[in-house]
Amino acid sequence: MADAQATGAVPDPFANEPGPVVVLGIGNLLWADEGFGVRCVEALGQRYGFAGHVQLVDGGTQGLYLLHHVQSARQLLIFDAIDYGLAPGTLKVVEDEDVPRFLGAKKMSLHQTGFQEVLSLAQLTGHYPERVLLIGCQPEELEDYGGSLRPCVRAALEDALALGLQALRAWGAAPVPRDPAATDDGVTLPSLALERYEGGRPSAEAACRVGDARFLPAAAAHAD
Repeated sequence: MADAQATGAVPDPFANEPGPVVVLGIGNLLWADEGFGVRCVEALGQRYGFAGHVQLVDGGTQGLYLLHHVQSARQLLIFDAIDYGLAPGTLKVVEDEDVPRFLGAKKMSLHQTGFQEVLSLAQLTGHYPERVLLIGCQPEELEDYGGSLRPCVRAALEDALALGLQALRAWGAAPVPRDPAATDDGVTLPSLALERYEGGRPSAEAACRVGDARFLPAAAAHAD
């Protein structure tokens, strides 16, 4: 084997060091199961501390504004609600070059098409993660404005976290359980944290979540 001096190659002193690792939750908390990805990242931030090279990101529906997060990552873990055509609450893990294909398989909302473009742009710029892992959950309900995760999707969140932690440990993220009493700033805004969001959310009967009640068929018929 030729040595570095003979071949002119310069050894990379950081080649064996971990990271940077970016954990990205994509989705919209206001549309029921669309919030799955953000809730996963929120739970990770609440329950675990990580090594300094790990960044947890509430990606929401930011689309192209997430480009710099992708470009900065050596390993990228994505949580999202994905229409795989499976039973609601089913998890599916997709890796590396297959990830963009699944993100664009069926447009459920604006954020998916936008993030597929983010990955393409990162590739074009030559700053693309060495590893990309997508943990997606088949949604049950996306049309409940102001609603939250359906029970089957919320139950799947725990298995999704376990899969994510397995990958993060392999990537040197060193997750350590947090003190439950810790009051560190969360990934999401305090007002949107799951328990507070659920506790302050009016019932479907008290707050119409399918449109403007004044223009729904039943309301229009009653007005006549």
